[in-house]
Amino acid sequence: QVQLVESGGGLVQTGGSLRLSCAASGRTFSGYAMGWFRQAPGKEREFVAAISQRGGRIVYTDSVKGRFTISRDNTKNTVYLQMNSLKPEDTAVYYCAPTSIATMSPLLGSWGQGTQVTVSS
Repeated sequence: QVQLVESGGGLVQTGGSLRLSCAASGRTFSGYAMGWFRQAPGKEREFVAAISQRGGRIVYTDSVKGRFTISRDNTKNTVYLQMNSLKPEDTAVYYCAPTSIATMSPLLGSWGQGTQVTVSS
């Protein structure tokens, strides 16, 4: 079982930046590809980005390509999401989770509490 704690969200203006962190417990963190997902009010949770176990493969949803960067530090059991050039449509609660890069979907059924990102226009 992997427990996840997301942090780093906040309120920023359009064009601003935030860096999200996801700290994972458990010895199996490095054995999972990890991903970020987001859920905006009234919408379904959607895939944002994912990184393979050692970082050699990275995928992004089209709407964040060139603006967001996912990374991980297996020595700290942490995955990051650097978000630049933020837009109001990026407003959502952001979650991390063990992820299948092939299907861009979560591997496990549980989620952390998420971290709120609000981008003002």
